[in-house]
Amino acid sequence: MVAATDPAGDSGSWTRVSVGATPYEVYSKPIQKSPQDDREYRVIKLDNGLQATLVHDAKADKAAASLDVAVGHLYDPDDMPGLAHFCEHLLFMGTEQYPKENEYSEYLAKNNGSSNAYTGTSNTNYYFNVSTTALAGALSRFAGFFHSPLFAPSCTVRELNAVDSEHKKNHQSDVWRIFQLNKHLSKEGHPWRKFGSGNKESLSKVGRDLKVKGALQNGNGNGNGVIKSANGSLAPTPNDSRAASPAPSVSSANSELEGDGGVVGRETRRRLVEWWSREYCASRMRLCVVGKESLDELGDLVASLFSPIPNRGREPLHMITEHPFGRDEMGTLVSVQTIMSFHALEVSFPLPHLPPLWRHKPASFLGHFLGHEGPGSLHSHLKQKGWITGLSAGPQNLARGFAMFKVTLYMTPQGFEQYQTLILAVFKYISLLRSSEFPAWYQRERSLISATRFRFAEKRRPDDYAVWVAEHMAWPVPRDLILSAPQLVQEWDENDPVNGGEREMREILDTLTVERSRTVLMTQADEYERVRGKDLKWENEPWYGTPYHVERLSDEFMRKANEPNDLKELYLPGPNEFIPTNLDVEKREVDKPVKRPTLIRETPLSSLWHKKDDQFWVPKAQVIMDIHSPVPNSSARAFVMTRLFADLVTDSLTEFAYDADLAGLSYNFGGHALGLYVTLSGYNDKLHVLAKDVLERARNLKVNPERLEVMKDQAKREYENFFLGQPYRLSDYYARYLLTEREWTMSELLDEVPTITPEEVQNHIASTLSRVNIQMLVIGNMYKDEAARLAQMTEDILQASPIPATEVIERSLVLPTGSNYIWNTPVPNKNEPNSSLTYYMHVGQSTEPRTRATNALLAHILSEPAFNVLRTREQLGYIVSASQWNLTGGGQTGIRVVVQSERSPAYLEQRVEAFLREMDEKLQTVPAEEFQEHKIALQKRWREAPKNLAEEVNRYWGHIEHGYLDFNRRDSDADLLENITKDDILALFRKHADPSSSARSKLSVHIKSQKPRPAKISIPAMEAFAKKVAGRGYSVDEQAWKDALTADGDAPLDKFADYWRDTLLAQASTVSPQVAQELTTEVPPLLAQYPADDDGKEVVNEGATIVEDAKAFRASLEVSERPHPLVEWGDLPTSKF
Repeated sequence: MVAATDPAGDSGSWTRVSVGATPYEVYSKPIQKSPQDDREYRVIKLDNGLQATLVHDAKADKAAASLDVAVGHLYDPDDMPGLAHFCEHLLFMGTEQYPKENEYSEYLAKNNGSSNAYTGTSNTNYYFNVSTTALAGALSRFAGFFHSPLFAPSCTVRELNAVDSEHKKNHQSDVWRIFQLNKHLSKEGHPWRKFGSGNKESLSKVGRDLKVKGALQNGNGNGNGVIKSANGSLAPTPNDSRAASPAPSVSSANSELEGDGGVVGRETRRRLVEWWSREYCASRMRLCVVGKESLDELGDLVASLFSPIPNRGREPLHMITEHPFGRDEMGTLVSVQTIMSFHALEVSFPLPHLPPLWRHKPASFLGHFLGHEGPGSLHSHLKQKGWITGLSAGPQNLARGFAMFKVTLYMTPQGFEQYQTLILAVFKYISLLRSSEFPAWYQRERSLISATRFRFAEKRRPDDYAVWVAEHMAWPVPRDLILSAPQLVQEWDENDPVNGGEREMREILDTLTVERSRTVLMTQADEYERVRGKDLKWENEPWYGTPYHVERLSDEFMRKANEPNDLKELYLPGPNEFIPTNLDVEKREVDKPVKRPTLIRETPLSSLWHKKDDQFWVPKAQVIMDIHSPVPNSSARAFVMTRLFADLVTDSLTEFAYDADLAGLSYNFGGHALGLYVTLSGYNDKLHVLAKDVLERARNLKVNPERLEVMKDQAKREYENFFLGQPYRLSDYYARYLLTEREWTMSELLDEVPTITPEEVQNHIASTLSRVNIQMLVIGNMYKDEAARLAQMTEDILQASPIPATEVIERSLVLPTGSNYIWNTPVPNKNEPNSSLTYYMHVGQSTEPRTRATNALLAHILSEPAFNVLRTREQLGYIVSASQWNLTGGGQTGIRVVVQSERSPAYLEQRVEAFLREMDEKLQTVPAEEFQEHKIALQKRWREAPKNLAEEVNRYWGHIEHGYLDFNRRDSDADLLENITKDDILALFRKHADPSSSARSKLSVHIKSQKPRPAKISIPAMEAFAKKVAGRGYSVDEQAWKDALTADGDAPLDKFADYWRDTLLAQASTVSPQVAQELTTEVPPLLAQYPADDDGKEVVNEGATIVEDAKAFRASLEVSERPHPLVEWGDLPTSKF
């Protein structure tokens, strides 16, 4: 066990602080941080055992907090999988201090904030971000979740449904399916086998079984699970936390009846409260708070708000030291059938808990070699054979107590045919490592790279940072090293053979043997049949139904895997020439950072925008080169060839660029609608070297027919797999397609791939690069002359003829006034249970400031109610959002609502429109104070400073790419918000969003699941039937049938039939079976009289025009105006801008 209060034996380093109302202890040593880090840190410990890292950031414009509980889904009760995840969901539904169920989310939304949480294997993390001025209020609401949550009974069914919907969202995801299969194929009885995400079945089974046995009480009584909490009672939810939905559906009208789930739901909640009361212990909690307040103020705030959390005497950091891989699991080959089209192979080895090895990180040392992509690497050898397209290797912490070392190969179809040879190649390289000497410079190089990265780490979003800190507080390191220990690598001590570092690495290396391995093959069923024949006997994993086959590796195969390396192509990498040596930064104090780049160079061929870093002071730069050409997007075929060209360039640079990436300098080369782009980011010292090689490779590429075939296969699979993705991504994609001037469907792109030839691609490259216009942006630690030399080098290498900057542009298609369109298409994956709706309402030109700002404010106001109503209350599905949507080209804007659900898209559209109609009343009655809060929240969001160079680049690039050059838009829009009134919002809403508006322009995309939905019977129909049963002489237990059938509202018709068949048969001795037969004829009329909310019948959306021909529809729409500069900056005397 690792002690929570003294993880590294530094118990004498705490000082008692008793100045405030609530005393606590402070860790007295200074926290080791980067010299670049201007934040102040303090670690404190409350009397209840909770530890907190306080972060004072004087420059912060956003505050955040993360609380990490050292309990995850491996700690679920054996008979109730998913309980930790269910706790994460239900915990947010009100506290004693703030009983309104969406109080927390509303408060954050009004203060430019948001929140989320996730359940891991050994931890559950809750986090939020909020305006700095609202931190205390957010922490007050947040802290209550951990000492006095209500676990609102009325929310039980809703959150059970949310967990179930989340599981169904993941059901066709290979990542989730293979993750659960690997867990399933572990030691019998090991916690790792548990089904972590849970679903309604896993969380309700105990209650249903007890109900069958007659062991549960009807009614509320003690079955409600009400127990005493730290400051009162976990009482049933007060009325004000269950306010009626502003857009009630048929099922939500019955929410009082089924909200707590009846006796089964109450049992699940009782078990949850019991589990939470045992497992959520203060000493298991680690908190990080980032704020503008002083460390003393933050300390007093945390102590007063989080001290009420009880210490229940639980083991602070429970360790599961037994590894889930036992003798039966090792030395096996597992074949797994995938949903998507790919070929992968993963070789895994069990490892112990890795954080105690934080000094030298020996497993990562081995991952550096096995995952290397330079000359002599395993990657290079297999790629040259045409067998793989990618490789990754390294350690993975699975849970607190055990880990895994994994080598993953992404294979070509030809590589899959040679999968045994590929597995042996992995062991050949491991054999090479085992027989090699490792000079100390290898570890010194890793230490130098990590030290440079740590020294010049840029800030990130505060909630991301808080999560990282809270998670790593569980590491067994002295408290002054909680920031540095996870990130730094120490050099080996060559004079200490025992503790110097190399021995740890050798010990792990010695465990990487074929006898201790498990290999997992992953591809689709037809590929197994093609390569391995039809004789494999498949089993199914119980939760996802994933087909798999397990076999032991043969003695002959193991013998080969244990042989010394005989592949001459494999050898260890040399020194990394890309490690930066010039890390100088000239820091010049400025009153305030400049808020835009300057146009410093313009030729017929290129325009160069530049901004010398004046706020982050790191030896890094960000460069974007956008090479506009009319050729790449001239047709679907041209678009595919552009993608293949970019893939071939990237493929050819792998060995050269890998060291640069390791040393903190990376690039991207790709195609898009305007042509090609090159991005470079990282240490500026050798950025020009990488840029030169990327550009020369692109200009001089000779198409290798064999590599082209590999790239074509990758493109084909990516296009095919697109159709197997989440339905909401499909509906969003098609909405973009329908509203973009020049766009191709995935089907059109897929059709072109097979017939593209090497000669055609070679000609396409020449044509693409012959006539171009280059837009460049350079930001960071580079002076004007350095940026200008980079631009000149780009022109010299490409040797292209110039085209006008306005020749290649992106434009959107504009819906006509007073339109209401629906485009329907099925979900391609026939096993996907979810449908999706993307519902877009066009507002107008985003180049018109008042329209843009008013629309943004309306979207902000709608966002939280849309989530609360459509997901939380109406339980339509896990994916729900409402947001502003800017169309392609950046010149047009509107509001988009997206919902993914098991319900039909037509029904979802009805619910969205009901929500919109009711929002009219909400907008009319919103209090002035609340309206002002929304305005201030949006102003704060727009006025937030970028946290790093990458964020700053993103702020500027869209204005350059689209040609509007409106760099000060965020500030000017924030100022403009001051004059926008509630009447302005109402007017815009009633014209552009209200379904009854004759001026509204609306398009929705319906992606409908092909998986049949079970027939349902409504609660009114069931009530009418029960009365008819009682009227025919049967004894009817009203509470029993409601508990059995109405917990989820409308009931599946087959479940309804089973219940009443069994009930009527049980009374056959007192009532003639003929009566039961007659009663069955009463059901169809009742179904018609009282239709179910979701009876599986097609819903008709009245007044909508169905788009039959997508291409004809697009051709009928008006094209948006050409982009043009909105501001004349006059940076150059001869500027054309």
